[in-house]
Amino acid sequence: MKAVVIQSFGSPDGLAVIETPAPAPGPGQVVIATEAIGVGGVDAMIRRGTVAGVGIEEGHVPGSEVAGIVTTVGAGVDASWTGKRVWAFTGRGGGYVEQALASVEDVLPLPADLSAADAVTLGSSGMVAHFALAHAHFAPGETVLVRGAAGSLGVMAVQLAARGGARAVAVTTSSAKRGARLRALGATHVLNRSGEGADAPIAYDVILDIISGPDMPGFFDKLAPKGRMVAVGAVAGFPPVDFGATMLASFVESLSFATFSADTVTPADRRAVQLDQWAAASRGDLRAVVHESLPLEKAALAHRKMDDGEVFGRIVLTP
Repeated sequence: MKAVVIQSFGSPDGLAVIETPAPAPGPGQVVIATEAIGVGGVDAMIRRGTVAGVGIEEGHVPGSEVAGIVTTVGAGVDASWTGKRVWAFTGRGGGYVEQALASVEDVLPLPADLSAADAVTLGSSGMVAHFALAHAHFAPGETVLVRGAAGSLGVMAVQLAARGGARAVAVTTSSAKRGARLRALGATHVLNRSGEGADAPIAYDVILDIISGPDMPGFFDKLAPKGRMVAVGAVAGFPPVDFGATMLASFVESLSFATFSADTVTPADRRAVQLDQWAAASRGDLRAVVHESLPLEKAALAHRKMDDGEVFGRIVLTP
């Protein structure tokens, strides 16, 4: 089968398409003939080498979520899974392939009216956005800022905050065109990348930061008293080592900072939220925003588009 591997960390040119043996499922595993593969910000971080050294080496296959048809099951897996349309989480990698291997515990059946592309667009992003807002103790009537809202995670956070009764949902983005699209999804205020805008709220109860990077500490000043910032990504790299000094300078405001990873959520809770969101998407209450579908062989192009800031929503690879 065809697979995309990281031959060298750094630019998208380090991605290569190779031929490799098709996988055989072990106990508790299934093989999925992929129809859609999600391309996410974590994939780009892994490709750049940002998280190398934790079991991720050259030759690694990126990609953490796929959708397709179960073709083979391993020992201990109910044979009824065979032939089912499913979404699956493949872990820190293994998704950029024609046939993906996944633990049956990380596999969910897809509703008949949900496309494979929509499944990998909503799959992890919607679930992470849901629990990140919960981690921030977001409540109806509060103001929310989504920093870096144009990606699949940001798009879902905007929709969920609006549906959850936010008084205002502000977004940072790079263009008026993207801002208009985010308004259509529930944003009430569109700001530049620095968080400035003519009608920007004075302060926010919750800031979801998908970008991080060197400019992150400047957003502590935009938190309201008792405000909470939750970092859910680091697509711009890590913040300065002394970033906490900015928060300590506002000690009397009782501000909070936290990180969030879905690894801290139980599989049962993750599955329940995903199934609920897929049902909402089927009803038209949530929108899966697919930027573009590209062939698996164009994985490097997909990563270039992400690095260039061209993507609104999610790019999907198709074998």
